[in-house]
Amino acid sequence: MDTAATILARKLTQYIELSPDELGCLDRLQAHNRSFERRVNLRSEGESGQQCFVLQDGWACCYKLLLNGRRQIINFAIPGDFLGLRSVLFRVSDHSVASVTPVRVSSFSGRELFEIINKFPRVAAAILWALSCEEAIVVEHLVNLGRRNALERVAHFLIEFGERLQVVGLASDQGYECPFTQEDLADALGLSAIHVNRILRQLRERQLLTLSRGSLQIHDLPGLAAVAQFSDQYLDQDRRPS
Repeated sequence: MDTAATILARKLTQYIELSPDELGCLDRLQAHNRSFERRVNLRSEGESGQQCFVLQDGWACCYKLLLNGRRQIINFAIPGDFLGLRSVLFRVSDHSVASVTPVRVSSFSGRELFEIINKFPRVAAAILWALSCEEAIVVEHLVNLGRRNALERVAHFLIEFGERLQVVGLASDQGYECPFTQEDLADALGLSAIHVNRILRQLRERQLLTLSRGSLQIHDLPGLAAVAQFSDQYLDQDRRPS
């Protein structure tokens, strides 16, 4: 595997410029690949075991189920993201992970991760930085649910996701492939699928974006950002530390 070209290496070198040896150690976390079809659980809440993943291809989501079966999506994962990393520290997994599309993941154990952290502290720092950025995204999702109205929520989420995808070369300011169902968006944004449909129609009628057949086209990014009251400061993507 050409580690310097892997999606995980490209992600982590955003935060810290890693040496060839440090990049090479990432092979250990990406040596064992598995594929899953869409809508398959990779991990289930309450499951024990220290197995986690790096998403190589496709999209996934982290979610929790209420006792009545209702689902709250915590976050969506894109290539280069870790999945189930907290499970190497907790006794059991505190959330479930499922594929949104067909996915390919690299699986690794907590022991393998701790060996790399012990031997390559700069890699550990880059992983911590990446996880801190993911936490900042989840915090912004709390703001979405608690303080933004439905129109702002949908607009903000779709801009944010495009910003994240651009980092790994999967989007542009004009749009990106978007395989979410309206039910997925509803479960992530605390809305009903019918309400999401209405909001998407409003955004289309305002000539801001069009979501159709798994593809999002952005017609007016500044206008969409104004509707969402969007600031990308929390994404912390315009930096390259020494």
